[in-house]
Amino acid sequence: MPSDVEVIVDPDTYTRGVPHDALTRLRDAGVVRAGGFVGVFRHADVRTVLRRPQVFSSWLGGTQLRDPATPGDLAYVRRMMLNTDPPEHTRLRGLLTKAFTPRAVAALEARIARWARELVAPLADGEPRDFTALAADLPLRTLAEVFGVPHRDRALMYDWSNRVIGYQDADYAHSSSDTTGMSEMALRALALRPDPQPDPRARGGMPDLYAYAHALGELKRREPGDDVMSNLMRHDVAVEEFETLFWLFSVAGNETVRNGIPGGLIALLRHPDQYALLKRDRALLPGAVEEMLRWWTPVMHFRRTAAADTELAGAGIRRGEKVVVWFSSANRDERVFTEPHRFDVTRAAGEHLSFGHGPHFCLGAHLARVQLRALFDAVLDLPGPLVPAGGPTRLRSNFQNGVKSLPVRHQLRS
Repeated sequence: MPSDVEVIVDPDTYTRGVPHDALTRLRDAGVVRAGGFVGVFRHADVRTVLRRPQVFSSWLGGTQLRDPATPGDLAYVRRMMLNTDPPEHTRLRGLLTKAFTPRAVAALEARIARWARELVAPLADGEPRDFTALAADLPLRTLAEVFGVPHRDRALMYDWSNRVIGYQDADYAHSSSDTTGMSEMALRALALRPDPQPDPRARGGMPDLYAYAHALGELKRREPGDDVMSNLMRHDVAVEEFETLFWLFSVAGNETVRNGIPGGLIALLRHPDQYALLKRDRALLPGAVEEMLRWWTPVMHFRRTAAADTELAGAGIRRGEKVVVWFSSANRDERVFTEPHRFDVTRAAGEHLSFGHGPHFCLGAHLARVQLRALFDAVLDLPGPLVPAGGPTRLRSNFQNGVKSLPVRHQLRS
Protein backbone atom coordinates (compact mmCIF):
# COMPACT_ATOMS: atom_id res chain seq x y z
CA MET A 1 0.00 0.00 0.00
CA PRO A 2 1.69 3.26 -1.09
CA SER A 3 2.02 6.08 1.41
CA ASP A 4 0.16 9.36 0.88
CA VAL A 5 3.40 11.04 -0.19
CA GLU A 6 4.08 8.29 -2.71
CA VAL A 7 0.54 8.77 -4.06
CA ILE A 8 0.85 12.53 -4.55
CA VAL A 9 4.20 12.38 -6.34
CA ASP A 10 3.22 9.54 -8.69
CA PRO A 11 2.25 11.08 -12.07
CA ASP A 12 0.00 8.09 -12.80
CA THR A 13 -2.20 9.15 -9.89
CA TYR A 14 -3.31 12.26 -11.74
CA THR A 15 -4.64 10.42 -14.78
CA ARG A 16 -7.52 9.53 -12.42
CA GLY A 17 -7.75 12.89 -10.64
CA VAL A 18 -6.10 14.94 -7.91
CA PRO A 19 -5.77 12.74 -4.77
CA HIS A 20 -7.63 15.05 -2.40
CA ASP A 21 -8.12 12.35 0.26
CA ALA A 22 -4.35 11.90 0.54
CA LEU A 23 -3.79 15.66 0.52
CA THR A 24 -6.36 16.11 3.30
CA ARG A 25 -4.56 13.59 5.51
CA LEU A 26 -1.22 15.26 4.83
CA ARG A 27 -2.73 18.66 5.52
CA ASP A 28 -4.03 17.38 8.86
CA ALA A 29 -0.53 16.11 9.67
CA GLY A 30 0.97 19.58 9.07
CA VAL A 31 4.52 19.84 7.73
CA VAL A 32 5.58 16.37 6.54
CA ARG A 33 9.13 15.19 5.82
CA ALA A 34 9.04 12.24 3.40
CA GLY A 35 9.98 11.30 -0.13
CA GLY A 36 13.17 13.37 -0.04
CA PHE A 37 11.41 16.67 0.62
CA VAL A 38 9.58 18.66 3.28
CA GLY A 39 5.93 18.88 2.20
CA VAL A 40 3.94 21.98 3.13
CA PHE A 41 0.18 21.52 2.78
CA ARG A 42 -1.66 24.15 4.85
CA HIS A 43 -2.68 27.49 3.37
CA ALA A 44 -1.01 29.61 6.06
CA ASP A 45 2.23 27.63 5.91
CA VAL A 46 2.36 27.82 2.10
CA ARG A 47 1.96 31.60 2.30
CA THR A 48 4.75 31.80 4.86
CA VAL A 49 7.17 29.90 2.63
CA LEU A 50 6.32 31.94 -0.48
CA ARG A 51 6.73 35.34 1.14
CA ARG A 52 10.15 34.60 2.71
CA PRO A 53 12.60 34.19 -0.20
CA GLN A 54 15.54 35.02 2.06
CA VAL A 55 14.81 31.78 3.98
CA PHE A 56 13.08 29.67 1.31
CA SER A 57 15.02 30.23 -1.89
CA SER A 58 13.90 29.72 -5.49
CA TRP A 59 17.49 30.07 -6.72
CA LEU A 60 19.38 27.49 -4.66
CA GLY A 61 17.80 24.41 -6.23
CA GLY A 62 15.25 25.77 -8.68
CA THR A 63 11.49 25.51 -8.29
CA GLN A 64 10.76 21.98 -9.53
CA LEU A 65 10.22 18.94 -7.36
CA ARG A 66 12.88 17.01 -9.22
CA ASP A 67 16.45 18.26 -9.06
CA PRO A 68 18.20 19.41 -12.24
CA ALA A 69 20.15 16.46 -13.65
CA THR A 70 23.60 18.10 -13.67
CA PRO A 71 25.35 21.15 -12.17
CA GLY A 72 25.23 22.68 -15.65
CA ASP A 73 21.47 22.22 -15.80
CA LEU A 74 21.13 23.84 -12.37
CA ALA A 75 23.21 26.81 -13.49
CA TYR A 76 20.98 27.13 -16.53
CA VAL A 77 17.63 27.07 -14.66
CA ARG A 78 18.98 29.58 -12.15
CA ARG A 79 19.04 32.18 -14.95
CA MET A 80 15.24 32.08 -15.33
CA MET A 81 13.17 34.67 -13.46
CA LEU A 82 11.05 31.86 -11.99
CA ASN A 83 14.17 30.52 -10.27
CA THR A 84 15.65 33.75 -8.94
CA ASP A 85 15.47 35.55 -5.59
CA PRO A 86 15.57 39.27 -4.81
CA PRO A 87 17.34 41.46 -5.77
CA GLU A 88 17.84 39.77 -9.17
CA HIS A 89 14.21 38.73 -9.31
CA THR A 90 13.16 42.28 -8.48
CA ARG A 91 15.26 43.62 -11.35
CA LEU A 92 13.85 41.21 -13.92
CA ARG A 93 10.30 41.66 -12.71
CA GLY A 94 10.68 45.42 -12.98
CA LEU A 95 11.43 45.06 -16.70
CA LEU A 96 8.07 43.38 -17.22
CA THR A 97 5.70 44.98 -14.74
CA LYS A 98 4.34 47.70 -17.02
CA ALA A 99 3.21 45.18 -19.60
CA PHE A 100 0.91 43.43 -17.13
CA THR A 101 -0.88 46.32 -15.45
CA PRO A 102 -4.70 46.32 -15.62
CA ARG A 103 -4.50 49.38 -17.87
CA ALA A 104 -2.23 47.59 -20.35
CA VAL A 105 -4.42 44.48 -20.34
CA ALA A 106 -7.56 46.59 -20.81
CA ALA A 107 -6.30 47.54 -24.26
CA LEU A 108 -6.47 43.84 -25.19
CA GLU A 109 -9.82 43.01 -23.63
CA ALA A 110 -11.97 43.69 -26.70
CA ARG A 111 -9.76 41.46 -28.85
CA ILE A 112 -9.73 38.69 -26.24
CA ALA A 113 -13.53 38.82 -26.04
CA ARG A 114 -13.81 38.61 -29.84
CA TRP A 115 -11.40 35.66 -30.02
CA ALA A 116 -13.29 33.86 -27.25
CA ARG A 117 -16.58 34.19 -29.15
CA GLU A 118 -14.96 32.97 -32.36
CA LEU A 119 -13.63 29.89 -30.57
CA VAL A 120 -16.93 29.06 -28.84
CA ALA A 121 -19.13 29.70 -31.91
CA PRO A 122 -18.65 26.23 -33.50
CA LEU A 123 -20.24 24.63 -30.40
CA ALA A 124 -23.61 26.21 -31.23
CA ASP A 125 -24.50 23.54 -33.79
CA GLY A 126 -24.80 20.84 -31.13
CA GLU A 127 -22.12 18.54 -32.59
CA PRO A 128 -19.65 16.93 -30.15
CA ARG A 129 -16.33 18.78 -29.96
CA ASP A 130 -13.20 18.70 -27.82
CA PHE A 131 -13.48 21.75 -25.59
CA THR A 132 -9.81 21.51 -24.55
CA ALA A 133 -8.58 21.82 -28.14
CA LEU A 134 -11.05 24.59 -28.87
CA ALA A 135 -10.11 26.68 -25.83
CA ALA A 136 -6.34 26.14 -26.10
CA ASP A 137 -6.05 28.73 -28.85
CA LEU A 138 -7.17 31.63 -26.64
CA PRO A 139 -3.98 31.87 -24.54
CA LEU A 140 -1.91 31.31 -27.68
CA ARG A 141 -3.56 34.22 -29.50
CA THR A 142 -3.27 36.41 -26.42
CA LEU A 143 0.40 35.62 -25.81
CA ALA A 144 1.25 36.13 -29.48
CA GLU A 145 -0.35 39.57 -29.30
CA VAL A 146 1.24 40.59 -26.01
CA PHE A 147 4.72 39.38 -26.88
CA GLY A 148 4.81 40.29 -30.54
CA VAL A 149 5.02 36.73 -31.88
CA PRO A 150 3.57 36.49 -35.41
CA HIS A 151 0.15 34.89 -34.97
CA ARG A 152 0.94 32.31 -37.65
CA ASP A 153 3.74 31.01 -35.39
CA ARG A 154 1.62 30.69 -32.24
CA ALA A 155 1.34 26.88 -32.49
CA LEU A 156 5.05 26.77 -31.60
CA MET A 157 4.15 27.93 -28.08
CA TYR A 158 1.60 25.13 -27.87
CA ASP A 159 4.24 22.53 -28.75
CA TRP A 160 6.90 24.01 -26.49
CA SER A 161 4.60 24.07 -23.47
CA ASN A 162 3.48 20.50 -24.22
CA ARG A 163 7.07 19.31 -24.28
CA VAL A 164 8.02 21.05 -21.03
CA ILE A 165 4.86 20.58 -18.96
CA GLY A 166 3.98 17.18 -20.41
CA TYR A 167 7.40 15.55 -20.17
CA GLN A 168 5.82 12.81 -17.99
CA ASP A 169 3.15 12.09 -20.62
CA ALA A 170 4.07 10.34 -23.86
CA ASP A 171 1.21 12.05 -25.73
CA TYR A 172 2.69 15.48 -24.99
CA ALA A 173 6.41 14.82 -24.91
CA HIS A 174 6.72 14.78 -28.71
CA SER A 175 4.11 17.40 -29.60
CA SER A 176 4.40 18.72 -33.15
CA SER A 177 1.87 21.05 -34.80
CA ASP A 178 1.27 21.67 -38.49
CA THR A 179 3.90 24.14 -39.73
CA THR A 180 1.92 25.30 -42.77
CA GLY A 181 2.07 29.08 -43.07
CA MET A 182 4.66 29.60 -40.34
CA SER A 183 7.31 32.27 -40.76
CA GLU A 184 10.77 31.55 -42.14
CA MET A 185 12.28 32.23 -38.73
CA ALA A 186 9.97 29.55 -37.26
CA LEU A 187 10.92 27.00 -39.91
CA ARG A 188 14.64 27.69 -39.43
CA ALA A 189 14.24 27.18 -35.68
CA LEU A 190 12.25 23.97 -36.09
CA ALA A 191 15.02 22.51 -38.21
CA LEU A 192 17.08 22.39 -35.00
CA ARG A 193 14.53 20.39 -33.04
CA PRO A 194 16.22 17.21 -31.76
CA ASP A 195 14.92 13.72 -32.33
CA PRO A 196 14.73 11.80 -30.08
CA GLN A 197 13.65 14.48 -27.63
CA PRO A 198 16.09 15.09 -24.73
CA ASP A 199 15.06 16.48 -21.36
CA PRO A 200 13.19 19.71 -22.28
CA ARG A 201 14.17 21.36 -19.00
CA ALA A 202 17.86 21.18 -19.80
CA ARG A 203 19.61 23.92 -21.79
CA GLY A 204 20.16 21.57 -24.71
CA GLY A 205 16.63 20.20 -24.65
CA MET A 206 14.86 23.04 -26.48
CA PRO A 207 17.24 24.34 -29.17
CA ASP A 208 14.34 25.25 -31.46
CA LEU A 209 12.79 27.49 -28.79
CA TYR A 210 16.06 29.28 -28.13
CA ALA A 211 16.81 29.70 -31.82
CA TYR A 212 13.37 31.23 -32.32
CA ALA A 213 13.79 33.49 -29.28
CA HIS A 214 17.17 34.65 -30.57
CA ALA A 215 15.75 35.45 -34.01
CA LEU A 216 12.70 37.18 -32.52
CA GLY A 217 14.88 39.28 -30.22
CA GLU A 218 17.04 40.44 -33.11
CA LEU A 219 13.89 41.26 -35.13
CA LYS A 220 12.49 43.33 -32.27
CA ARG A 221 15.77 45.18 -31.91
CA ARG A 222 15.71 46.10 -35.62
CA GLU A 223 11.94 46.65 -35.95
CA PRO A 224 10.47 47.43 -32.53
CA GLY A 225 6.73 47.54 -31.92
CA ASP A 226 4.50 48.09 -28.88
CA ASP A 227 4.84 44.57 -27.50
CA VAL A 228 6.68 43.27 -24.45
CA MET A 229 9.56 41.81 -26.43
CA SER A 230 10.24 45.13 -28.15
CA ASN A 231 10.20 46.88 -24.78
CA LEU A 232 12.71 44.39 -23.41
CA MET A 233 15.09 44.99 -26.29
CA ARG A 234 14.78 48.76 -25.77
CA HIS A 235 16.20 48.14 -22.28
CA ASP A 236 19.23 46.45 -23.87
CA VAL A 237 18.43 43.08 -22.33
CA ALA A 238 21.12 40.56 -23.23
CA VAL A 239 20.03 38.01 -25.81
CA GLU A 240 20.69 35.14 -23.37
CA GLU A 241 18.45 36.80 -20.79
CA PHE A 242 15.84 37.46 -23.44
CA GLU A 243 15.85 33.76 -24.34
CA THR A 244 15.11 32.62 -20.78
CA LEU A 245 12.32 35.19 -20.41
CA PHE A 246 10.85 33.98 -23.68
CA TRP A 247 10.96 30.39 -22.38
CA LEU A 248 9.01 31.49 -19.33
CA PHE A 249 6.42 33.38 -21.40
CA SER A 250 5.90 30.54 -23.84
CA VAL A 251 5.40 27.90 -21.18
CA ALA A 252 4.20 29.42 -17.91
CA GLY A 253 2.21 32.11 -19.70
CA ASN A 254 0.26 29.46 -21.56
CA GLU A 255 -0.37 26.58 -19.21
CA THR A 256 -2.35 28.09 -16.33
CA VAL A 257 -5.02 29.48 -18.65
CA ARG A 258 -4.94 26.55 -21.03
CA ASN A 259 -5.72 24.09 -18.22
CA GLY A 260 -7.74 26.48 -16.08
CA ILE A 261 -10.38 26.86 -18.82
CA PRO A 262 -11.28 23.16 -19.26
CA GLY A 263 -10.87 22.68 -15.51
CA GLY A 264 -13.43 25.43 -14.96
CA LEU A 265 -15.84 23.79 -17.38
CA ILE A 266 -15.40 20.43 -15.64
CA ALA A 267 -16.41 22.18 -12.42
CA LEU A 268 -19.59 23.49 -14.10
CA LEU A 269 -20.41 20.13 -15.72
CA ARG A 270 -20.08 18.35 -12.38
CA HIS A 271 -22.19 20.99 -10.63
CA PRO A 272 -25.10 21.70 -12.99
CA ASP A 273 -26.92 23.70 -10.30
CA GLN A 274 -23.98 26.13 -10.21
CA TYR A 275 -23.89 26.23 -14.02
CA ALA A 276 -27.60 27.12 -14.10
CA LEU A 277 -27.14 29.76 -11.40
CA LEU A 278 -24.30 31.35 -13.36
CA LYS A 279 -26.41 31.42 -16.53
CA ARG A 280 -29.18 33.19 -14.61
CA ASP A 281 -26.89 35.72 -12.94
CA ARG A 282 -23.92 36.78 -15.06
CA ALA A 283 -22.77 39.19 -12.32
CA LEU A 284 -21.45 36.11 -10.52
CA LEU A 285 -18.92 35.39 -13.27
CA PRO A 286 -15.85 37.19 -11.82
CA GLY A 287 -16.24 35.34 -8.53
CA ALA A 288 -16.98 32.10 -10.37
CA VAL A 289 -13.65 32.38 -12.20
CA GLU A 290 -11.84 32.70 -8.86
CA GLU A 291 -13.72 29.65 -7.61
CA MET A 292 -12.74 27.71 -10.75
CA LEU A 293 -9.09 28.56 -10.15
CA ARG A 294 -9.35 27.52 -6.51
CA TRP A 295 -11.31 24.32 -7.13
CA TRP A 296 -9.22 23.16 -10.11
CA THR A 297 -5.77 24.61 -9.17
CA PRO A 298 -3.84 24.32 -12.49
CA VAL A 299 -0.32 24.34 -10.98
CA MET A 300 -0.24 21.86 -8.10
CA HIS A 301 3.08 22.56 -6.39
CA PHE A 302 6.34 24.49 -6.42
CA ARG A 303 9.62 23.89 -4.69
CA ARG A 304 11.91 26.07 -2.56
CA THR A 305 15.22 25.24 -0.85
CA ALA A 306 15.96 26.23 2.74
CA ALA A 307 18.74 28.83 2.76
CA ALA A 308 19.27 28.45 6.51
CA ASP A 309 18.15 26.28 9.40
CA THR A 310 14.63 27.39 10.25
CA GLU A 311 11.30 26.33 11.69
CA LEU A 312 7.86 26.15 10.09
CA ALA A 313 4.68 25.35 12.02
CA GLY A 314 6.75 23.78 14.80
CA ALA A 315 8.82 21.61 12.46
CA GLY A 316 12.56 22.07 12.16
CA ILE A 317 13.92 22.47 8.64
CA ARG A 318 17.62 22.15 7.87
CA ARG A 319 19.62 24.32 5.52
CA GLY A 320 19.62 22.78 2.04
CA GLU A 321 16.42 20.78 2.45
CA LYS A 322 13.95 20.72 -0.40
CA VAL A 323 10.68 22.40 0.66
CA VAL A 324 7.65 21.75 -1.58
CA VAL A 325 4.46 23.79 -1.24
CA TRP A 326 1.26 22.11 -2.47
CA PHE A 327 -1.24 24.60 -3.89
CA SER A 328 -3.70 21.78 -4.63
CA SER A 329 -3.85 21.19 -0.87
CA ALA A 330 -3.75 24.81 0.30
CA ASN A 331 -6.70 25.71 -1.95
CA ARG A 332 -8.82 23.06 -0.20
CA ASP A 333 -7.74 23.96 3.35
CA GLU A 334 -10.70 23.72 5.75
CA ARG A 335 -9.06 26.36 7.92
CA VAL A 336 -9.61 28.95 5.19
CA PHE A 337 -12.45 27.69 2.95
CA THR A 338 -15.82 26.47 4.27
CA GLU A 339 -16.71 23.12 2.68
CA PRO A 340 -13.60 23.38 0.50
CA HIS A 341 -14.43 20.43 -1.77
CA ARG A 342 -17.73 22.05 -2.80
CA PHE A 343 -17.70 24.18 -5.96
CA ASP A 344 -19.71 27.32 -5.16
CA VAL A 345 -19.88 30.29 -7.55
CA THR A 346 -21.30 32.43 -4.72
CA ARG A 347 -18.39 31.68 -2.39
CA ALA A 348 -17.16 34.77 -0.54
CA ALA A 349 -13.78 35.89 -1.79
CA GLY A 350 -11.04 33.81 -0.19
CA GLU A 351 -7.40 34.02 -1.04
CA HIS A 352 -6.73 31.06 -3.28
CA LEU A 353 -3.08 30.50 -4.15
CA SER A 354 -3.39 29.45 -7.79
CA PHE A 355 -1.32 32.48 -8.82
CA GLY A 356 1.14 32.04 -5.98
CA HIS A 357 1.90 34.57 -3.26
CA GLY A 358 4.68 36.95 -2.28
CA PRO A 359 7.46 38.18 -4.61
CA HIS A 360 6.70 35.52 -7.25
CA PHE A 361 2.95 36.24 -7.47
CA CYS A 362 2.07 35.63 -11.12
CA LEU A 363 2.72 38.69 -13.28
CA GLY A 364 0.06 37.57 -15.75
CA ALA A 365 -2.71 36.96 -13.19
CA HIS A 366 -4.87 39.83 -14.41
CA LEU A 367 -4.43 38.77 -18.03
CA ALA A 368 -5.35 35.18 -17.13
CA ARG A 369 -8.51 36.34 -15.38
CA VAL A 370 -9.53 38.41 -18.40
CA GLN A 371 -9.18 35.36 -20.65
CA LEU A 372 -11.17 33.04 -18.38
CA ARG A 373 -13.96 35.57 -17.98
CA ALA A 374 -14.14 36.17 -21.74
CA LEU A 375 -14.24 32.47 -22.59
CA PHE A 376 -16.93 31.63 -20.03
CA ASP A 377 -18.90 34.73 -20.94
CA ALA A 378 -19.07 33.33 -24.48
CA VAL A 379 -20.02 29.86 -23.18
CA LEU A 380 -22.80 31.31 -21.04
CA ASP A 381 -24.15 33.19 -24.06
CA LEU A 382 -24.96 29.89 -25.78
CA PRO A 383 -28.75 29.36 -25.63
CA GLY A 384 -28.42 26.03 -23.83
CA PRO A 385 -25.79 24.48 -21.58
CA LEU A 386 -22.79 22.44 -22.60
CA VAL A 387 -23.08 18.80 -21.56
CA PRO A 388 -20.52 15.97 -21.55
CA ALA A 389 -20.09 13.98 -24.75
CA GLY A 390 -17.60 11.61 -23.10
CA GLY A 391 -15.24 11.63 -20.17
CA PRO A 392 -12.22 13.92 -19.85
CA THR A 393 -8.72 12.58 -20.50
CA ARG A 394 -6.29 13.90 -17.94
CA LEU A 395 -2.60 14.71 -18.29
CA ARG A 396 -0.12 12.33 -16.70
CA SER A 397 1.69 14.89 -14.55
CA ASN A 398 2.25 15.51 -10.85
CA PHE A 399 2.91 19.20 -11.56
CA GLN A 400 0.24 20.54 -13.92
CA ASN A 401 -3.43 19.68 -13.35
CA GLY A 402 -3.98 19.21 -17.07
CA VAL A 403 -6.78 18.11 -19.38
CA LYS A 404 -5.81 16.54 -22.69
CA SER A 405 -9.36 16.27 -24.01
CA LEU A 406 -12.86 17.20 -22.84
CA PRO A 407 -15.62 16.13 -25.26
CA VAL A 408 -18.76 18.27 -24.95
CA ARG A 409 -21.77 19.24 -26.99
CA HIS A 410 -24.22 22.11 -26.83
CA GLN A 411 -27.62 20.96 -25.59
CA LEU A 412 -29.87 22.64 -28.13
CA ARG A 413 -33.22 23.90 -26.98
CA SER A 414 -36.16 21.87 -28.28
